[in-house]
Formats: sequence, structure tokens, C-alpha cells
Amino acid sequence: MVNYREEILDVSSFPTEECLELVHAFNNKFPKKDAYMFLDGSSLHIMLIQLDMVKYRELLDGLNISTDLINKAFDMINSIGSYGLNGNKRLFSGYNAERKVVNRKAKEKNRSKHYYANDNNFSKVNTELPSEYENKIICADSLQFLKKLPDNCIDIIFTSPPYNFGLEYDTHNDTAMWNDYFDMLFAIFTECIRVLKYGGRFVVNVQPLYSDYIPVHHIISNFFIQNKMIWKGEIIWEKNNYNCKYSSWGSWKSPSSPYLKYTWEFVEVYCKGDLKKRGNKENIDITAEEFKSWVVAKWSIAPERNMKEYGHPAMFPEQLAERVLKLFSYKNDVVLDPFNGAGTTTVVAKKTGRRYLGIDISEEYCKTAQKRIDESYSGQQSLFDL
Repeated sequence: MVNYREEILDVSSFPTEECLELVHAFNNKFPKKDAYMFLDGSSLHIMLIQLDMVKYRELLDGLNISTDLINKAFDMINSIGSYGLNGNKRLFSGYNAERKVVNRKAKEKNRSKHYYANDNNFSKVNTELPSEYENKIICADSLQFLKKLPDNCIDIIFTSPPYNFGLEYDTHNDTAMWNDYFDMLFAIFTECIRVLKYGGRFVVNVQPLYSDYIPVHHIISNFFIQNKMIWKGEIIWEKNNYNCKYSSWGSWKSPSSPYLKYTWEFVEVYCKGDLKKRGNKENIDITAEEFKSWVVAKWSIAPERNMKEYGHPAMFPEQLAERVLKLFSYKNDVVLDPFNGAGTTTVVAKKTGRRYLGIDISEEYCKTAQKRIDESYSGQQSLFDL
């Protein structure tokens, strides 16, 4: 039961007849379940639950009583600073009352935050990456190699999946081609989730195929959600590649089918089992200024300029990998890239004091990745070729 809020106005300086006229008009205008007035000697009492202040002002302005009484009667209610809203009415009583819920605290603790991932069956027991695979570039089929690794042994995965691995593109059956592609990709991602530690992060850089109207980032995100991963966020990687704006217009100056232009890619961030990642404070290497800047989820970073030098057609820059690793992992964490390519993830992992495991099926790319590490640091282990 909601109690009325009571306000009392001293009306001893006003004629009783005018005060009674105000009370009568108010009680005829508004239902008692919302508000009512009564006069007790020289005190005007108004009992409030909710009131339409516009209609109240109109009522007062239509009365043939003193202006001072009208203004005081209005200000008495209008000056109340704490109220809720119920449509056009101010709610003066019960607006902040909590509903009585059985086991309220327990339900608040377990309610719908990332509801889609709460019924996972992930093990909370983390393990270590076998030492023979630590700080290695592995030349192998990722799906087959990942099966060699134990559960929950990788701290963070950062990768950008290629659009052509293991597929033949001389086919006119686009549906079959893309079904095969995503089946292969998600088989690898499934193994990646298995080897990722509880509380670990899975970060994917992906560019939708705008020209083919294939929202790859949404398809990949749907896979992660279906596999009970927690969506932590999405970063816009702004490449400032404005030349792409003028290459094609679609239906020129027509709503028929205009072609939208994009100067950015997406970085999707997912967590396994828990949003919080455990780690030692002494292994935090992100500065205060970096943190404040990078948690704003739009990163303006120029594209990789050395792709010809490294012989790879689609590379993300080292700066992108550095931000991901420093924002979402600790020094000495194990970093995995199952599509390591020319090795940006692994070389940045090494530069930032993290352990790494890079896998790629191309021997040429693996050699390039190892060379980049060797050129940055002396004494690194040579290419481990299965």
C-alpha cells in the first residue's frame, strides 16, 4: 500500500472562503487515489500520490481567488524536488520503492547479465601450455595441431581469419562454398575455445565482405554466442582509408541500391566463462594514458604498410596487436594466433613480454614470421616444422 505524501500550507492570512473554494475545486478536479486537499483551521493540507502539474496550474488560474494564494498553492507542490514520472504526472509517493522479490539478492547476483552464456559447461581448471610448444611458430594445419593441446592452456587468442584457406574458388555454387568455409573456420574456432583458459579472451579482427553483402562479423559473433562465449565488446578499427569512398557508388543519386562505403574494420572481443581475467599486478604493462585512450572503442590506426615486404596480402599493423594484447592480457601470458600468417601477433607478443604460439599452414609465412622475431630479438628458437 502506497502512503500519501503530505504537504501543509499556512493559509491564516487568506479568507477562509477562498481556501474552501480551492479545496472544493481541487477535489472535484482530481481523483482521491491521486491527490486530495482538506482545510484544518489555518492549515491547508494536500495529500499527494501523483499529480498532473499542467492541469493543476490550469485549475488554479481559473479560480476567482487571490493571486498570492494561487501562487503559494502551486509553489508548495512545484517546489518538491524529488519525484518520479508516470506519463504526464509527477509521482510523489512510492516512486523509488523496491518491489518485494523473493531471494532478491541472489537473483540480482545471477540475473540476466550475459544470460546467453550462463549455462556453459566450461571447466574452471586452467592448465599450462606444454613447454615444447612455447614461443614457437608451428607450420601445420591448425585444426589438427590444436587437437594436440590440452584444455584451458591459452590466455588470449588474437587472429584475423583468412577468406580463402582450404577452399577452391572456381565454383559457381556460392552457397556450398561459404558453408564449407564457415564449417572449416568454426571447427578451428571450436578447438580454440577448448584450449582457451577459463577467463581467457578471444579477439577476432574481421572485415565484412561489403561488396558481397556477407556480414562476416555478425556470422562469427553468432557462432561465439551459440558456443556460450561472453561478448565483451566490439572495437572499431578506423583505418582512415578514404580513397575507398570514390571507387563505386552503386545506384548513383538513387535510393534503388546505393553502395555504402566503409573505412574501418571490426575487432570482436569474447571471454570464456568469466569477464574477469586473473593475473599478477606486476605483469600489467598498460599505462594510464594508454588505458584511458584505448577503452574508447574506436581506434584510429593506419593500415600495415609493409605487406609487400612480408609477402602477405592482408595484414593488420603491429600497433593494433599491441593495443589488443596490452589491454586484454598480462605480460607472460600465452598468446595464440591460429592463422598467424606473416607473424604480426607473435612478434608483438614477443616484443611485449608475452609467450606465444603461432600456427599457419604456409611454410613461407611461417619462415617470414620466424624471421621477423629473429630480427627483433637474438637467440630465438628456429622454425618448428611438423
